[in-house]
Amino acid sequence: MKTLFLIGALIATAFTQETYSQQTTNQPQLSQLLNSYYQVKDALIRGNANTAATHAEAFLKTANGISNRTISEENRNALVKDAGVISESKDLNKQREVFANLSTNMYALATSLKLTAEPIYYQYCPMKKSYWLSADKAIKNPYYGNAMLTCGKITETIQ
Repeated sequence: MKTLFLIGALIATAFTQETYSQQTTNQPQLSQLLNSYYQVKDALIRGNANTAATHAEAFLKTANGISNRTISEENRNALVKDAGVISESKDLNKQREVFANLSTNMYALATSLKLTAEPIYYQYCPMKKSYWLSADKAIKNPYYGNAMLTCGKITETIQ
């Protein structure tokens, strides 16, 4: 009986260490993915379609470089699809429209993996009926920019 318990404990320890090792190894990539997302958001807040496209391209490169063991192929494909549309478009309204879906997919990732040690604020725009992620508590709406900069509220804090 003690032998079975010991073998079970050793197997559990091995799997825990492998999972922890994978998360630690991929943490810089996950943080970079979140930072690229924030840069796209900030460009949309400023109303700069060219900068949003450039940062979406950086987001794509980071997303494509993350292992399937960290992010499922399905999740990566959803993120890549949305970021690809943003990176290829110079139409600010279209970028903002697609950003809503990118934000939904990033939220799913942020709630399933630890992307950063810092809190992530999940914010909501009642006019657009869409969400976005932010590193700051202050509301800066990427869907309307200066027209409605502070429209929104924090609905959740992801730790």
